[in-house]
Amino acid sequence: MTATATPIPTTIPPLTPTEGTPMSTNETGGRLTVPGTPIFDGQTSRRGLRLNKMLMSFRSADNRERFSADEAGYCAEFGLAPEQTQAVLDRDWTAMIDLGGSIFYVYKLAMMDGRSMQYLGGVFTGMTEEEFAAELKSGGRRG
Repeated sequence: MTATATPIPTTIPPLTPTEGTPMSTNETGGRLTVPGTPIFDGQTSRRGLRLNKMLMSFRSADNRERFSADEAGYCAEFGLAPEQTQAVLDRDWTAMIDLGGSIFYVYKLAMMDGRSMQYLGGVFTGMTEEEFAAELKSGGRRG
């Protein structure tokens, strides 16, 4: 069986009402805040919707090739906000997360660059890839 690439629209339609519908209620007490920890909640999901759709498209080898040939143009096809496009072009992993990127999809781009999950963990914690891997092997941070 041969895999085929999913066609990508040449224009991105405006957000639909369901893309802008809040996912939390007053019963949840509002947004969860954990100092120093990005929370991927409904608001973050909506902010990163187009970024994550683009990153998810990298499941297809054809799409990875298209992105590699014209990164900015590929970002434009998905209607990314200028700051999201800049974060992608700069490989600013922290900014991608802050701008609504899901770590699962951001990692797809990191893999295209030959980066490991431990590398990203190091970026997010201020460690080197090796230091982060050692932390994992030792059972992680305690206290």
